Amino acid sequence: MPTESSRARSTNETRDRILGVALDVLGDNPDAGMGDIAAAAGVVRRTVYGHFPSRLDLIRTLTERAVTEMTAVLTEADASPAEADATWVGFVARVWPVAHRYRVLLALRRGEYGEAIHGLLGPLDELLADLVRRGQDSDVFARHLPAGVLSQLAYGAVFAIADSELPNGTPGARAATITSLLLLGVPESRALALVDDRL
Repeated sequence: MPTESSRARSTNETRDRILGVALDVLGDNPDAGMGDIAAAAGVVRRTVYGHFPSRLDLIRTLTERAVTEMTAVLTEADASPAEADATWVGFVARVWPVAHRYRVLLALRRGEYGEAIHGLLGPLDELLADLVRRGQDSDVFARHLPAGVLSQLAYGAVFAIADSELPNGTPGARAATITSLLLLGVPESRALALVDDRL
């Protein structure tokens, strides 16, 4: 007879499997429904709804996981005493696999779940704005836009490139890093030198 801990472990494994499959299914089709996710996970719809009472609950959980992972990466990168542009390069290099995995959030953020996703991303958005503000204060990032807007443009480019990455690996992390640095106002020669040093 299964113990309480083995039942809990099995429940958590099923939940994690559903979330992993949901990322793949929604990545292929952001409009996929709970039935599509259940079929791909090899469970019945009731099982998916047992873990996530609505599609919004599922999207929120995916977003919370993404925020936790990306915040940890940014906090670690920002602990470095390096210039803000070098810190940004380190952040994008570390966050690339996470951005690639959660790229569907970019499409979902533009849809009916945009407000919920935007709210959950708030703490990460603030950290990004703080990093860009630090770069503006030390004259390595442009000042033509407020830090919050500029950070979103640069980070949005990372997600957009992650979403359009081709199977052969292009354009990839290098292109995402250079593009985001250019958007931040870093001169091309400096952006290329930073990326060549770090990637």
